[in-house]
Amino acid sequence: MGGIGSGRRNQGGKDATEDSKPLDVRRLQRAGVLTPGRSFGWEWTINGKLVASIRVRVEGFQVVLSYRHKSGEVEWEPVEQHVLLEKTPCAYGGVRHWFRCPRCSRRVAIIYGAGPYFACRHCHNLAYACQRENTDDRAARRADTIRRRLGWDVGILNASGGKPQGMHWKTYYRLRAEHDAFVGVSLAGMARRLGMIEVTLDGIRKPSLMRDVMPFDTLR
Repeated sequence: MGGIGSGRRNQGGKDATEDSKPLDVRRLQRAGVLTPGRSFGWEWTINGKLVASIRVRVEGFQVVLSYRHKSGEVEWEPVEQHVLLEKTPCAYGGVRHWFRCPRCSRRVAIIYGAGPYFACRHCHNLAYACQRENTDDRAARRADTIRRRLGWDVGILNASGGKPQGMHWKTYYRLRAEHDAFVGVSLAGMARRLGMIEVTLDGIRKPSLMRDVMPFDTLR
């Protein structure tokens, strides 16, 4: 059994969905593991490093989640949680699976391990990462989306690559132009923030310099 901890908080006081161990029923369905009697493990990793894991057991119209939870200095405690499953028909055949949130019974695709128990985003009061982005963060994310499509290394400070095999040149030039525009917005935002930091630091330094040159008698 793996462990589940709590996520990071943003400046607005909300945890983010991406930091809160999301369990997506669509991924489980695509993996073909939602078969009654099936038992399997599920893991979360960051940069290839394991950060949490659980055991999942499928029993009829529910899954049973088994894991350990720890909060602060409290010892690890074993947890077993039952989460109902629901199926709805798809327009072109087949079915789609859903979770029923253990707290509010809302039908959802994803539940989050943001505390001792899994629940939906609303019950855990979670924010999407994009909701706390500023303009340059959003531009960098969109640039990275294009870089993935082009097969380039993610990160706007990395070198650009070439045209992927099979992609039309018109499409490539359009994506590259969009990418470069997003990079420009992101770098401009970074420069503005660095300038603000420099001004703030100058504001902190100046009073201290003034004190250094004051005559001793004026400080009595």
